[in-house]
Parts: sequence; C-alpha cells; structure tokens
Amino acid sequence: MTSGEKVEEALDLSLAKRGAKPADQSDRRDGGALSRLWKQIVYTAKLRQIDQDTKAFTPLGSVLIPDVLEGTVDRFADNTAFIFEGARSTYADLEARANRIAAWGQNIGLKPGDTVALFMDNRPDYVAVWFGLSKIGVITALINSHLSGTGLTHCLNVAEAKAIITCQELDARVRDIRADLVDSTVPVEILDPGSTFSNWLETLSSDRPDRSQRDALRGKDVALLIYTSGTTGLPKAAKMTHARCLIMMRSFATPCQVGPDDVIYETLPLYHGTTGVCGVGIALTTGAAILLRRKFSASAFWNEAREYGATMFIYVGELGRFLMNQPPSDAERTHKMTCGLGNGMRPDVWRQFVNRTGIKQLFEFYGSTEGNISLINLDGTIGSVGCVPPIIRKQMLIRVVKTDPVTGEILRTPDGLCMEADIDEPGEAIGAIKQTETRNSFEGYSDKSATEKKILRNVFEANDAWFRSGDLMRRDRMGRFYFVDRVGDTFRWKSENVSTTEVAEVMSHVPGVTIANVFGVPVPGFDGKAGMAAVSVDETFSVASVYEEIAKHLPSYARPVFLRIVDGHDTTGTLKLSKVDLVKQGIDGLANVDGVFILDEREKSYRPYTISDRDALAEGALRL
Repeated sequence: MTSGEKVEEALDLSLAKRGAKPADQSDRRDGGALSRLWKQIVYTAKLRQIDQDTKAFTPLGSVLIPDVLEGTVDRFADNTAFIFEGARSTYADLEARANRIAAWGQNIGLKPGDTVALFMDNRPDYVAVWFGLSKIGVITALINSHLSGTGLTHCLNVAEAKAIITCQELDARVRDIRADLVDSTVPVEILDPGSTFSNWLETLSSDRPDRSQRDALRGKDVALLIYTSGTTGLPKAAKMTHARCLIMMRSFATPCQVGPDDVIYETLPLYHGTTGVCGVGIALTTGAAILLRRKFSASAFWNEAREYGATMFIYVGELGRFLMNQPPSDAERTHKMTCGLGNGMRPDVWRQFVNRTGIKQLFEFYGSTEGNISLINLDGTIGSVGCVPPIIRKQMLIRVVKTDPVTGEILRTPDGLCMEADIDEPGEAIGAIKQTETRNSFEGYSDKSATEKKILRNVFEANDAWFRSGDLMRRDRMGRFYFVDRVGDTFRWKSENVSTTEVAEVMSHVPGVTIANVFGVPVPGFDGKAGMAAVSVDETFSVASVYEEIAKHLPSYARPVFLRIVDGHDTTGTLKLSKVDLVKQGIDGLANVDGVFILDEREKSYRPYTISDRDALAEGALRL
C-alpha cells in the first residue's frame, strides 16, 4: 500500500467515525477520501459564513425586522428598491410609505401584538404595509390572494385581525364573506392609487416612528403570520418571529453574492415565505432592487429580465418547468442573471434549465414556512436540497428516520425509540426542537392541536422533541439530502412501494408531455392503489410512445395503470401542482371518457379505458 493509499484509508476511517461511509464502487463522483474531506471542509466554511451573517438574530435579542431594514434605508436611501410595471421607486420612497402605514396604525389605536390582515396582490405597497406595521410592533397576517369563501373566512378568523387591508380587485371577496367573520365590523381598507385610504395615508406623517414603540419586543415575538398551502385541509397560520424572519431574509445574500447593484426578479406571490420573506429579504438587507411582477408569465419572463437587468431570480415549484415548456429563444441566454434561489426544482428540469439558460448556479434550499429544518445546496449537485457534512453532523440536528412508506407511521424499536434510516434509504426528515436557538425553534401554529401533531417525542432519548417535516428524504454518504416524496403520497401496489415523484419525473420525459401529476387510486378488488398519471400534452404527444419510455425506466409495479390527458393542471399560487381533486375523483366515471387510457402489459401499450374494462375490474375478470 502506498503512503497516499494509507492516508486515504485513514481518512475513510475518520469519516466513518463521523457518520460517513467509506468510498465504494457505486459512487465515484466525490473522489477519494482527501477530496471528500476537502469538499466537506469547504461546504462547512460556507455554512459557517451564513451563521456568522445571522448570529445577531436571536430569540432573546433586541434586533427586530424594522431595525435591520431601517439600517438599509439609511445606507441606500437613493437606491432603487422596486421596479414595478415600468416604474421605479427608491428605498426612501419605501420607508416613507411604511412610516405612513405605521402612523395609520397608531391613529386607529393598534398596539404591539395586534394583527392586521393583508389580502392583496403583488405590488410595492405589499412590503410597505408589513414593514410599516412592524415598526410599531403589529403583526401582519399574509393572506393567500387566491382564496375566497370558506378558506378566506377561516384565514381571517384565525388571524383575529383588528383591520384588513386589501385592494379593489379583491375587495368583493372580502365583502362576500364579511358576515361570516367572527368580528363582522372589522374595518376594511382598500389600498389602491387614488383610493380614500391611500389619500388619507398621504396626509399622515412620513417620519420614522420612535423606536420606543417596540422597545419591549424581542426576537422571539411574532412579526408575521404565514399560512400553509392548505392542500390537505384548511390553511394553518404559522407564527413567524422577528428572529426567524431575519434569518430567512439574510441567509442567502452571501451565497448568492448579492450587493446593492443587483436586481432580483420576483414573479411569485409575496404571501409565500420563499418569495415574500427570503427573496424580498435578500434585497432589503443589501440595498438591491426588486424587479416585481404582479403575476408570473412564462412568455414574458426572459424579455422582462433582460429589459430591466435582472441578475438573479426567485423560483418555487414548477416555475422552471413552465419556462422550459416555452420555445427556446435568444432571450434565454442574453440576460444578466447568474443564479436562482428557491425550492421544488425537479432534477429533470434542473438539468435542462442550466443547459438552456446558461444559469449554472441554482441555490435549491429546503425549509417549510413553520419548520426548523434548514438546508441549502451550495455545491450545485443536481437534485440535492442541501447538505449536512458528516464532519459537523453532531452540530446540525437534522435526521432521517425510518417510516412505514405507505402509512407514513414512524417506526420504533421494541424500546420505543426511533431508528435512523440507512444511507440512501428514504425516511422522514426531522429536526431537533431547541427553543433557545432560532434555527432549531418551532413556534408552531395558531392552532395548538395542529402544533402538537407536528412534534415527535421520545425520538432518540426520553423526553426529546423533534419537528416532523412530513417529507420523505434520503441522505447520501456525503450528507447530501434529496427529496423523495411527501409522506402519504407514496402508495403501495403489487406489494411494492411507488414514489409519485419518481414516476412523475419519468413521465415528464415522454415526448410531448409538458406536465405530469402522479397519484394512487383505489381499484375495486385490488389491494393497495394503482398508479394514475394525469398529463398535459402538446401536439407532438402520442399515446403509443408512453409505454416505451416508462418501460425503460420503471419496474412493472411502478408503471401507471391509468393515463389521463387533462387540459391543464390546478396549481397553488406558488406553482406547486395540486392533486386533491384528481385523487378524489380517482377512476370513478372515467370509463369511455376521451383521453383516459389503461395499461395493457400484454400488448405493451395503453389503450382507451372502456365500460367493459370497468365492469371487468368490478367482477375481478380483468388482471392488472
């Protein structure tokens, strides 16, 4: 054995003691032990820099959101803060508007700890409202602007708002449900140019309110309420403290190398944490400009980015896929953007995106609105949502535990403790709850019972507490994490576990398929659930090509039994695919419906799903 081999063997042993497996034949991409150790050291240094940037934001500290943002205004008052619908406004303009909002709050008697509901589409005033209210210690509830009816009523009631600020476009929805509010007399203000409320604001002082208005507040106090998506029920209001928001706002500026000359392109709703806190925060803590769009447009994206000199963009969900479904254009490569930040970029889209656009650096990160698990991909590994290098694993309390892949139940030993998943074994990601540390705290929801459901107790020792992410992940030997599926989205068919995410990725490679949404549906007379793929297609799609593609990449049990062509897909406001209605319908009433097919393994193809097939399934005469 050479001296170099001895060093690598020693390093392998050292890494193994820290939780990493020695190199094997199946994974050469990270090189030998020296290379792997160096990569961990570099990654750790980058994470340490993020910690350094955010160390002042603590639960018991006095640094609050308005303190940091006012500091930015003082340094960059004349810098462009927003570019919106062709108009530019400065940081001085933003603060003047925010100060008038604060003066309005004081005028109507709002006190620290009170809540105002903000129900508005994207515009600079959206940020000015919560910035201004934070100056006087008032909480802002960011209401999903796509809601109406029961969902809107629920969110407003949960907020216990002392006032509602909306816009003309959404005001009718508020009036429709006003009688159903717990307090139907709550004042509703319409903030539009020329509105009575807007004109009143202009008469109020634009001076910065005295800091004594919030002297009693600390980092642990709530600044915002941000609602979960509500895909499995009514939205839950997550409590976002000042310290937590500031960490979200400041963590990404250094990795993305953002400064006061940058322009950040934001096209997704500001009520969402990724866009409205992380994306906005990068700008508001560095003096950069926000190129804000009222609503995402795939066809306008590249031209607008080029016209206004965007240098980075924020993405969520299927934004990347929608862009890649557009015809290639020169604008894709003649812009100034060097990176993107967000979450939910699927690996197949990721590869295509970097190849087509020239934007090589996508900072994919993981972190739910309310959760305490924070990960970020700093090395560009396609598909990874972040990394906990083995050399600092003991300090970063994020683990993956074994679960029943179908029920989602956490598996335990005879002693009642949880078990860590093996390397590359899917399991649920959990994060240790430590309320004295901002990154590890869990403030929960307005609903205490919902909060308790997210806490896992007696995990690795008696009386410890961990946050349940509800997401299945796997971890490789370098500590990289990969999203697998939502707990409950994996289904069981033919005694095997099927990942909807994996199948959807394969389906998206079928020629002509633009979007694929995969889920399990019950079939009479069969155990488990059969896979169904609901796909949007273009003119190049042929049903005949589906089987060939899926047979290459999927075992027989994972191949969708049913194929359904749909005109479009429901998405959340942040472009995440919704499958709730599709799952509810299942295969009921789809026999003899155009665009619905059933898998025929004998013919190695999909054929139309008929009434005869439906009846044969019910009688047990048709094998799947």
